[in-house]
Amino acid sequence: QVQLVESGGGLVQAGGSLRLSCAASGAIYRINVMGWYRQAPDKQRELVAHITRLGTTNYADSVKGRFTISRDNVKNTVSLQMLSLEPEDTAVYYCNAGTSYGNFWGQGTQVTVSS
Repeated sequence: QVQLVESGGGLVQAGGSLRLSCAASGAIYRINVMGWYRQAPDKQRELVAHITRLGTTNYADSVKGRFTISRDNVKNTVSLQMLSLEPEDTAVYYCNAGTSYGNFWGQGTQVTVSS
């Protein structure tokens, strides 16, 4: 099992920035990919960004150039630096850890961007 605990999030004005962090514990040696997903009201959960153990990243088109994902394999953390936030970025953000035997999720953290 993998446990994920998120921190960060909150309320920010459009154009502002936030940083999300996620700490993994448990069977961390099994984690291959770590990432962030988000779910806005009445919408499906969608990928924001993910990063492999070797540092290869992938971003949703809507956040490219504004968000940066990073990972510390020693501290077992993954972070998401979000710049130039837009009201459309408002959602609950979930940390995800992908292993060979399944995906694990954090409890989610709310990000609200006011216009």
